[in-house]
Amino acid sequence: MTNHEDLPPFLLAFPGPLRDQLVAAVLSGAKTSTTGLVAEYEAVGEALPLVGERQVVLDSDELPVAVIEVTDVRVLRAGDVDDAHARDEGEGYTTVAEWRRVHEGFWHSPEVRAEIGDPDFTVDDDTLVVAERFRVVEVLSR
Repeated sequence: MTNHEDLPPFLLAFPGPLRDQLVAAVLSGAKTSTTGLVAEYEAVGEALPLVGERQVVLDSDELPVAVIEVTDVRVLRAGDVDDAHARDEGEGYTTVAEWRRVHEGFWHSPEVRAEIGDPDFTVDDDTLVVAERFRVVEVLSR
């Protein structure tokens, strides 16, 4: 049993239906990868995840639901994300093109642009992303 209270949070999207869907995919084992923007990490002053680091998955109510362990972290161009990473996001993507379309919609949202501090932020092939892989090490009782 992990003492999850001392772990950094693992936050997917923003609280609401999308986070609920993503957390459910983590808990079911369907989601074993995620992708963030380097620009978001920089904007909020957060360090990139490290392999071996454990984080606590928070639901939309910011309640802890699981502990994950980071198994791989790569910084790469958005244009270099591959189909395997897209499929492992557990959201039903069968191609990287599908993954890219949905992620661009999210990354171009007013919420993400506000977090980055750039109302005109736009993703292109050269935008740096953090491709993270993880495994669930503990599901927490609710």
